[in-house]
Amino acid sequence: MSFRPQPPAPARPNRCQLFGPGSRPELFAKMAASAADVINLDLEDSVAPNDKDRARANIIAATHEVDWGKKYLSVRINGLDTVHWYKDVVELLENASERLDQIMIPMVGRAEDIYAVDALVTAVERAKGRQKKISFEVIIETAAGIMHVEEIAAASPRMQAMSLGYADFAASMGMATTGIGGTQDTYYMIHNGQTDYPDPWHWAVAKIVGACRTHGVLPVDGPFGDFSDDAAYVAHARRVATLGMVGKWAIHPKQVTLANEVFTPSPEAIANAREILAAMEEAKANGLGATTYKGKLIDIASMKQAEVIVRMAELAGV
Repeated sequence: MSFRPQPPAPARPNRCQLFGPGSRPELFAKMAASAADVINLDLEDSVAPNDKDRARANIIAATHEVDWGKKYLSVRINGLDTVHWYKDVVELLENASERLDQIMIPMVGRAEDIYAVDALVTAVERAKGRQKKISFEVIIETAAGIMHVEEIAAASPRMQAMSLGYADFAASMGMATTGIGGTQDTYYMIHNGQTDYPDPWHWAVAKIVGACRTHGVLPVDGPFGDFSDDAAYVAHARRVATLGMVGKWAIHPKQVTLANEVFTPSPEAIANAREILAAMEEAKANGLGATTYKGKLIDIASMKQAEVIVRMAELAGV
C-alpha cells in the first residue's frame, strides 16, 4: 500500500443512471418511480436548441414539484463550448430546490474545464446561501478527455463520478464506427480460421477506472445505443463491471432492470464473498496469513476482493 492510500469513492448506489430530456416533463414522474439509482435530466444533446430555456424551466420546476424519493438527482448541462452552459448553472442554482444533487458536465477535456464550472457553481451557491454542496459528474468523450483523465478526476472536491460517452468519444478519436458501445463488426481478428471480436473500448474503460479509483471517484459506463438488443447490453455491462465500473446508463426504461441485475451481486456471489471473509478471519485467529477455500489459496488480497462484493451488496440493499 502506498504511503498515500486511495481515497474511497462516494458510498452510494450508482448501478443505473436513467436519462430523460428536460423538454419532456411528462416523463419525470415515471423516471422518479423507476428502479434507477440516479436520474439524469438532460439539457444537452436530447434537447433542441430552441427548447433549452423551456427545458431548464421544466427541470427547475421538477426539483420543487416531483417526489424523487431516494434518487440521486443530476442534471446534464450543455458543453462549455456553447452559449448555454452558464445559464444552465446560474438558473439551476438560483432557482432549483435543494433536492438537486449533481451537475453532469459533458465533453470535459482537461482539469481547467472543471475549475471553470466549480468557480461559477461556488459563486452562485454562496450568493444564494444554498445549504447542499452540488457534486459533479463528468463525461469523458474526447481524445483530450481520455488523455487528461487523471487530472480531471482530481480536479475538484466536488467530483463524484465519471462516465464514458461512447458516440462523441468515437468521433473525437476518428474511430471508423457509428455504433454506441458494444463490440464492432469491423474490430476483429482471425485466429486458426475463427473470427474473434475483441472489445475496442477496453483500454478507455480501464483508464477511466484507474483514474477514478486513484482519486475516489465513481467510474460509470455510458450509453448502449441498441436498446432493442438486451443480450448485447448485458454483455457490455458485464465486461465493464468486471473491469471495475459501478454502473451504466439507461437511455431506455427497460435498460434499468438490466443494469441493476448486472451491477447487483448475485446471492451466490455474496455468499461466496462472506464465506471467504469468514475463512480468512478464522485463519488470522490461528496466526495465518493465508488459507484454502474450496480447494483454492486465499489470502489478504482475497479478503479485499470479497469486501468489494459485500460493500456493493450493502449499497444495493441486498
